[in-house]
Amino acid sequence: MSTLEIRGLHVSVETESGPKEILRGVDLTVRSGETHAVMGPNGSGKSTLAYSLAGHPKYTVTSGEVLLDGEDVLAMTVDERARAGLFLAMQYPVEVPGVSVSNFLRTAKTAVDGEAPKLRTWVKDVKGAMDRLSIDDAFAERDLNTGFSGGEKKRHEILQLELLNPKFAVLDETDSGLDIDALRVVADGVNRFTSSGDKGVLLITHYTRILRYIKPDYVHVFVGGRVAEEGGPELADKLEEKGYVDYAGASA
Repeated sequence: MSTLEIRGLHVSVETESGPKEILRGVDLTVRSGETHAVMGPNGSGKSTLAYSLAGHPKYTVTSGEVLLDGEDVLAMTVDERARAGLFLAMQYPVEVPGVSVSNFLRTAKTAVDGEAPKLRTWVKDVKGAMDRLSIDDAFAERDLNTGFSGGEKKRHEILQLELLNPKFAVLDETDSGLDIDALRVVADGVNRFTSSGDKGVLLITHYTRILRYIKPDYVHVFVGGRVAEEGGPELADKLEEKGYVDYAGASA
């Protein structure tokens, strides 16, 4: 059993007019076997939370703590966070011309595990994961994210998730820009990841449609850099029906 604890997290970002506080005291705990959905309107701080957990240099943690099995995540470098078991599926994956998908995946696996995977086993693992995600074999030799469609980028993020096998996955709007077929494939990948019962997921999304395929244990509504309300799956149903109108005053 692993635990990711976020306590009193305050995060600022530098703007032309100076530092601007985005997260204003976030408390959230994810345990192994749990799927938490983080929902909220644009600008509420959802992506800021994701990038702060991953260690993006643009975001400055001004107070609070993040603990992974009692270890101080905020004291870790980005690569140390990955090795500790944190994974971020980015909303907008970066294009890297000249680096093939296959080379990237093996390099990432080697960096996370501390040793290179055995080639024969690795090729089999990659092929199996690609088949499960309905990814063509030729995909492995393409330049990383270069010229990828939105669906291809998101499938590739889930391919990384399956192969790197972290303790906790932070999925930042993994459903963004997906048609219904791609959405089902991506959701199936996330469900496979959680099926072992020893993984945790923090699923960030605007919309409830992905929650038809990935059933959350808990739903957190972000407004104005804070958790405005928490509940079970029924809270997502409420948001589907009413939107965020009930939280109009919570951003102050």
